[in-house]
Amino acid sequence: MLNFIYYPVSAIMWFWHKVFGYVFGEASGVAWALAVVFLVFTLRALLYKPFVHQVRSMRKMQEFAPEVQKLKAKYGNDRQKLAAETQKLQSQQGVNPLGGCLPVLVQVPVFIGLFHVLREFQPGKTQNYIFGASEVESFNTASLFGAKLGAWVTMGADELAALGTSITSMLIVMIPLMIAAGIFTHITARHSVARQTEAQAANPQSAIMNKLMLYVFPIGVVVGAPFLPLAVLIYWVANNLWTLGQQYVVYRKIDAEEAGKKAQVIADRQARAPRPGQKPIRPETVARTEKTPGAKPVTRRSPTVDGAGSTAGGDGPAARGETERTEVTGAGANGSGTNGTGGSGATGRPGAAGPARPAARRPRKRR
Repeated sequence: MLNFIYYPVSAIMWFWHKVFGYVFGEASGVAWALAVVFLVFTLRALLYKPFVHQVRSMRKMQEFAPEVQKLKAKYGNDRQKLAAETQKLQSQQGVNPLGGCLPVLVQVPVFIGLFHVLREFQPGKTQNYIFGASEVESFNTASLFGAKLGAWVTMGADELAALGTSITSMLIVMIPLMIAAGIFTHITARHSVARQTEAQAANPQSAIMNKLMLYVFPIGVVVGAPFLPLAVLIYWVANNLWTLGQQYVVYRKIDAEEAGKKAQVIADRQARAPRPGQKPIRPETVARTEKTPGAKPVTRRSPTVDGAGSTAGGDGPAARGETERTEVTGAGANGSGTNGTGGSGATGRPGAAGPARPAARRPRKRR
């Protein structure tokens, strides 16, 4: 049913066995042990980016944890509304809670697939997925310092003797690996707990989970190791060792990125701030010279010299301009002659035809 897991796992292990078998020999226990170790390294390398995304998601969730608490206080009685608002907040922050579980969810089927493939290396079998009959026999005959890779301590002395080993030989190899697996599990959990905020550590559920990760899981690895094949124990040690190194590299990288961002924000703030003793520079107010859409044009009048040669304002003769002069001149032309005896003539004074009618005064426009 899970052949889609068993075949890839066996194929990766087969590849690395060929690589190290060329160096140490295909029947060597070292070649088979290194094949298991590099099976772990290959799978974990493929999961490196999801792990980085997991760490970033956890960091963002820690940043807006106060907002989540506010939503819980506001919609505590309405779970549906609380879930909707929390999901909305997570989408705004670019956080996917499932992204943090992806590496763990992928490792579980890999562990199951490896355990199943190792259990299928039984004497007399002619095939184990990718492995052929000769490779199955090679795995069963290979030993690591006298311990069989496919055997476990609780099998019993008779079955172990049939495989060419004993309980003592198995314990000599498995005890150091059991202790190493427990120590690496504890250190890995301690690194994860150390990066939690004070609010998370104070949460009762988080406190219980932290104790399980720090003490129960490592003890469980040590206690459960005798019930697992030696190759699975090697897988567990290699997996915890990779996790420990990966956490160190990724956490250090993310911490450096966040420190750089904070330093950049401080530098930008200092660059915008005025120097000590310097007055703040305010932008000058610039008068608007462009026309307002829909506004009427404003006509400016210039002063005009009247017939007597004096300059007058808008209320004097100059306000009437050339219109009045034209009318006076016309009256002189229709009078007694050009000498001005009956008309105004060129002098501009009223003649016999009577005084010229003043031009209508234009209303002044208000500015």
